[in-house]
Amino acid sequence: MIRSELVQKLCNDFPDLSQREVENVVSAIFDSITDQLSKGGRVELRGFGAFSTRQRDARTGRNPRTGEAVDVDAKRVPYFKPGKEMRERLNLNGESAD
Repeated sequence: MIRSELVQKLCNDFPDLSQREVENVVSAIFDSITDQLSKGGRVELRGFGAFSTRQRDARTGRNPRTGEAVDVDAKRVPYFKPGKEMRERLNLNGESAD
């Protein structure tokens, strides 16, 4: 599902809200999550999961086209850990999502 599909689904589920209002709500949620993560914080949505960041150390990588060694700087990357309820819903009746 992409962002526009999410907005459309919410518009269908809440017909009393305009599409612009739904877009503003979705943007506000995503912006809040991004702002908190950029400050080094963590965002937990009960039953869904938790967003946090992980530190990646500097390393030497390779340019796949030329094979040349390239220095890759240290950085923080987003990380998502699904909640228990989400894991259970994804694995109903022991079915695999392969």
